[in-house]
Amino acid sequence: MYGVANCVDLDLKIYNLTHEIPPFDIWEGSYRLLQTIAYWPENSVFVSVVDPGVGTDRRSVVARTHSNHYIVTPDNGTLTHVNKDIGVAEMRMIDETINRLPNSGASHTFHGRDIYAYTGARLAAGVISFEQVGSKLDLEQLVMLPSMDAYMESEVLYGIIDVLDVRYGNIWTNISRSQLVDLQVQYGDLVKVTIEHESAIVFEREMIYGRSFAATEKGESLIYINSLDNVAVAINQQSFAKKYKISTGVDWKVFIKKT
Repeated sequence: MYGVANCVDLDLKIYNLTHEIPPFDIWEGSYRLLQTIAYWPENSVFVSVVDPGVGTDRRSVVARTHSNHYIVTPDNGTLTHVNKDIGVAEMRMIDETINRLPNSGASHTFHGRDIYAYTGARLAAGVISFEQVGSKLDLEQLVMLPSMDAYMESEVLYGIIDVLDVRYGNIWTNISRSQLVDLQVQYGDLVKVTIEHESAIVFEREMIYGRSFAATEKGESLIYINSLDNVAVAINQQSFAKKYKISTGVDWKVFIKKT
């Protein structure tokens, strides 16, 4: 993919965001885009390929967000988080008769190289305009993964586990800091955290709301605010996810109540 992009324009600046998405995990790919985009300049082009449906009739698209970033990706749900939190302003189908690596027509399993890297490089280099990517698509056709917005009811916050901080095993929820403020939880307060998977409780315990990990002793649990201004759950110097076998997605529910 680097080689293809460099063949388009050697002056392109190319960076790795991550190659650590678990295989076939479209949900995590979607979240990592949201986690990243806001910290890059307008008109940056992102190539996101988590594509278990490669070679099928799923569409290859380029999306322009309301923040004026471009995402080159299969339309398989990978735009879910960006569309919900930033918004997709326009989406175009990649016209493979024009925007496909020359002499790659017989390949149907290397679209990251043959279509996405090639199209992304041409767009970033100004070889093609966004309008030249292909035909405009109805945004109502955008594939979205099942999701759930965080909310408060009867003084309990309800959310889901969006993603894991893989290196350290912390779990990141979609419950925002402002919602925690609405619950009138302040640093040093105790909260009861319950985690359910498919309606079965897998964790339930009181813990402190800390400004940082220094609010607890080694091995103690806490909630804190992560880099996206959302609530995260962790164990000081241990992996919360590994210890309690926690994963991610809409089937993993989190409830927070002030005690």
